Amino acid sequence: MKTIYDYSVKDANLKDVYLKDYMDKVLLIVNVASYCGLTYQYDGLEKLYKKYQNKGLEIIGFPCNQFALQEPGTNKEIQEFCDSNYGITFKIMNKINVNGSKADPFYKFLKNEKVGVAGTPQIKWNFTKFLANKDGEVVHRFGPQIETNEIEVILKKYL
Repeated sequence: MKTIYDYSVKDANLKDVYLKDYMDKVLLIVNVASYCGLTYQYDGLEKLYKKYQNKGLEIIGFPCNQFALQEPGTNKEIQEFCDSNYGITFKIMNKINVNGSKADPFYKFLKNEKVGVAGTPQIKWNFTKFLANKDGEVVHRFGPQIETNEIEVILKKYL
């Protein structure tokens, strides 16, 4: 059975990041966008990260421009936006596709592990979130509208 630890992704500098390096951590994986009505969620995600980082939480953001072109910037511009507007300290990775034939293989895996509310794997919008436990298993999927206070309730079970 595959886990998230079987995958590698690219960081914002296009360097390989091996997810096996996150073993024994709980991961919250989010497709993010800088110009979305939900961009304010960066604030809650950063607060959640600061609160639980020492207990084993890691948050990884994957910028995506597939939803109404709300993430048009370069990796550098996205990093600068996150830093200057939200003081983001969790990892923001390389901009990827989460849907379609060019979807990142890691996201294809996530979507197949936990389908959406409608029973389909497609990501419907920015700020869809996946939670992986310390064994690298995808244990929960949260829709874009789900706020961090709701996520925190479930997150505590895995830390």
